[in-house]
Amino acid sequence: MGWITLNRPEVRNAINFEVMKLLTDFLNAAKQDDEVKVLVITGAGTKAFCSGGDLSAFHSLKTEEQAYGMLSKMGSVLNDLFFYPKPTVALINGSAVGGGCEIAAACDLRLARAEAKVGFIQGRLGITTGWGGGSYLLERMGQIEAMDLLYSSTPVTAKQGMDRGFIQYVIKGNSLKETERFLLRYIQQPLGVITSYKALQLQRYDEAKIKKSVQLEIERCAKLWASDEHHKRVEAFLNK
Repeated sequence: MGWITLNRPEVRNAINFEVMKLLTDFLNAAKQDDEVKVLVITGAGTKAFCSGGDLSAFHSLKTEEQAYGMLSKMGSVLNDLFFYPKPTVALINGSAVGGGCEIAAACDLRLARAEAKVGFIQGRLGITTGWGGGSYLLERMGQIEAMDLLYSSTPVTAKQGMDRGFIQYVIKGNSLKETERFLLRYIQQPLGVITSYKALQLQRYDEAKIKKSVQLEIERCAKLWASDEHHKRVEAFLNK
């Protein structure tokens, strides 16, 4: 089993350009490592899995073109994650909101601590999912439930997330031990079996259609990013 930990607890494990580069490197390394049969992504600490994009780092991005550059960069990371040749798991150890929920949606499975909350709250900042998470969410769960999460911009509990089909397992004990116990059934299988089944899953997707959907999603978010509404809401959020 391989682990990637988002390790910026002081900013609720928010994503900046350095983290994007590290994620790309670690995903590529785990892809080549035969010791890794299942890849788990989690966050440092117990408060947050990931709070999405680091607003203090991206606040200087004002125009549609500037926003598109950032969004498409992280979009490439999530594309790699969604079409990864090995099973991927998000261990949601704390709140997963905004882009953090997009990362979780790109993973095959989502395990969450009982105390965790998940929410596509981008609408509160006047933007939409911008890394492709909306497209991936619609592939992962029922359309009505998925759209309710997107339209409402409202976080739900881990239990509510499981009832809706977004979360597969709610952890009540030690999250690392419980995750290892849950995935032991997988990693006991030979790597060839695991990757063959993942290939079976991936061949069911219309890759070109999904990538086109993600591309349009990123473009629409970039337009909203450049709006006065978004800039005003970010300003208010940073100053509160």
